[in-house]
Amino acid sequence: MKLLPSSDSSAPPPLSFSPVTPNPSFNTSSKLNESTVWVFDLIRFLSGMGAAYGTAKSGVGVASMGVMRPELVMKSIVPVVMAGVLGIYGLIIAVIISTGVNPKAKSYYLFDGYAHLSSGLAWGLAGLSAGMAIGIVGDAGVRANAQQPKLFVGMILILIFAEALALYGLIVGIILSSRAGQSRAE
Repeated sequence: MKLLPSSDSSAPPPLSFSPVTPNPSFNTSSKLNESTVWVFDLIRFLSGMGAAYGTAKSGVGVASMGVMRPELVMKSIVPVVMAGVLGIYGLIIAVIISTGVNPKAKSYYLFDGYAHLSSGLAWGLAGLSAGMAIGIVGDAGVRANAQQPKLFVGMILILIFAEALALYGLIVGIILSSRAGQSRAE
């Protein structure tokens, strides 16, 4: 087994790579729909995972607390609702990004693509982390609320700060998405 190329004359010449110069007006309109679909799928996946984890984790806490104190079930459903709102935020940012993508346009600049990608990632990762925080805090808070009702206000405050993580990601995502389209020299 040879690791080095042989000196045989029938061997192909070594590959040479020429530098690639970016073309800012590269026309991607024909592949625009296929190339941007995965960005929206990523946004929906990450925000959906955060919302699903938060709903499932805090829902289990509500169900187990409902066995001991059924009168507190409606009061303790707040974490489940807050986790569900994360999915709505994901829909909002996906609509904002999709309005910035015009398949009939002559060009879709690379800067615009990276702005939309970073917008989706900013929201998606913030939504995922907020969903995990809401799920963990909601589960523990609901169970603790069943034993000591005074802990309800503390749980709500912690949930509000966890939801603020999602709002920060949504705001950053909107700002990054609004930067798309500003790269064009018009």
